Amino acid sequence: MTDTHGSSLHHMTNIANMALASLRRIAQPRLITILSSIALALLIGAGLIALLGVNPFRAYGALLDGAVGNKNSIAETLVRAIPLTLAGVGVSIAFRSGTFNVGAEGQLFLGGMASAWVGLLFTNLPGPILVALMIVAGMLAGALWAGIAGFLKIALHANEFINTIMMNYIAIFFVSYLLNGPLKDPEFPMAQTAAIPAQAKLFRLIPGTRLHAGFIIAVIVVALAYFLLWHTTWGFQLRVTGKNLLAARSAGINVKWVILSSLMASGALAGLAGYAEVAGVQLRMIENLSPGYGYTAIVVALLGDTNPPGVLVAAILFAALSVGASTMESAVGVPSSIVTIIQYLIVLLIMGRGVFNFIRQHWLRRAESVHTWTI
Repeated sequence: MTDTHGSSLHHMTNIANMALASLRRIAQPRLITILSSIALALLIGAGLIALLGVNPFRAYGALLDGAVGNKNSIAETLVRAIPLTLAGVGVSIAFRSGTFNVGAEGQLFLGGMASAWVGLLFTNLPGPILVALMIVAGMLAGALWAGIAGFLKIALHANEFINTIMMNYIAIFFVSYLLNGPLKDPEFPMAQTAAIPAQAKLFRLIPGTRLHAGFIIAVIVVALAYFLLWHTTWGFQLRVTGKNLLAARSAGINVKWVILSSLMASGALAGLAGYAEVAGVQLRMIENLSPGYGYTAIVVALLGDTNPPGVLVAAILFAALSVGASTMESAVGVPSSIVTIIQYLIVLLIMGRGVFNFIRQHWLRRAESVHTWTI
């Protein structure tokens, strides 16, 4: 009888240990924080919608339908996610090294401008060669522009946060000058270049929609960035530098090179985002190429925990909210600004992750105490 009781107790103890281990695996701090932040932001958004006299379930239903309700909605969501993913991964690389690239917007504009210029300059080249040149031009323009901020940081200890913000305005106004002057299409009154050659355009992934091959490029970039960050020496040095600059120096890491290269890689991906918009969506360079993708990419990088796969998911989420907002506004009369509030509430709540981590630790301690008491 005693042996049976001891065996049962041992069996129950094993089950409790397995349950506790499962709880620890599921209750990852970052995942719980992100999911809790999204849920709470949506709940607050529902309250704001209710104050407008609209049923929140009806409003969110319209938003969901506008974002993923049909083939065209899904395509538009993914089209919006492409520049957010590319620029967001770039911002994440800079963040991982302990630097702050807030200049993705300007780098995106310069990348788009450079790629469009190359496309118009070499109109007789075969498609694959021309596309490759445009990609290189866009990435090089973004990398060099970000590299200026990197050089100022390592040579003069200038704050890259301030420099990249100010350089956004220089880049955007410089592009505006080009589009209103030397590179303006004389056949149109608007500030834009002529259309790029047909062989330079990114092909459509889904016929009848605007979804283009830039999405494949974005997925490839996510995979490459993940590999570089976690499976290469450069990625290791970058992460160590971001965690502890003094320890990185003591370990013999060339910190200056890491900072410069991470900012240039970040700028290159923002420039690639500009290329994707030119070759996949606008098919020319226009003055209003971006509605703020470079700035939103910072938020996407934070939401994705500066992890490339997470950035892709965050970009799709933000794109879905943005695309669905217009449908929600037209269908039920809820201003699209509510969605903007929800987006930035998510980020604010994630930045206040300490509260969620405290709650998580509290429940884990309670689970452990109950388990100990049972034994």
